[in-house]
Amino acid sequence: MSTQQAVATPDSQGDSAQTPIPTGLQGDLELELAGLANAMYNLGTTVVNDLTKERLQNAKPGEPAPTKPVGQRVNDIIGHLSSIEDLAEGLDTMIPMQILQDIDNSRNPMFLTKDRLERAATENQFMNGKINAIESYRTMLNKALSEHFPDIAPFLEQDGSSERFAPPTSPSSPNIKTEM
Repeated sequence: MSTQQAVATPDSQGDSAQTPIPTGLQGDLELELAGLANAMYNLGTTVVNDLTKERLQNAKPGEPAPTKPVGQRVNDIIGHLSSIEDLAEGLDTMIPMQILQDIDNSRNPMFLTKDRLERAATENQFMNGKINAIESYRTMLNKALSEHFPDIAPFLEQDGSSERFAPPTSPSSPNIKTEM
């Protein structure tokens, strides 16, 4: 199943540009998953069509019962699931349990990613606020210490910037003087 074509799913549009299928085992697995989704869609439409035919058949007595392709559709799904299980043995990709639980609970995994990014941004802003508060406190403390203890003023940072938060400089930097 290593054909490199984009698979159109029931709810995709055939004219739209699609992402190319990856090569190798990952691509085969994606094709098989797309085939499974298509087979499940076909099963759903077959069941709906059969129910419609049964209603019509019940309305007209005496007609022979039409053959139902539901069994074949179920066998197609079983075949796809079997192929996916065989392909899965060759993959070592780990999927976080939280994502699987979200899928089981009918939540989109993209929302989990969005929530985590938003939480990280919020925590980042909170930490930046703490850093700014500490730097502001340091500036006020250094100013007060310089006023009350003029002897230590040369050792205090007067501008409020901290060398701890500055990026490291390389030895070839013109600001660093080396003694020989």
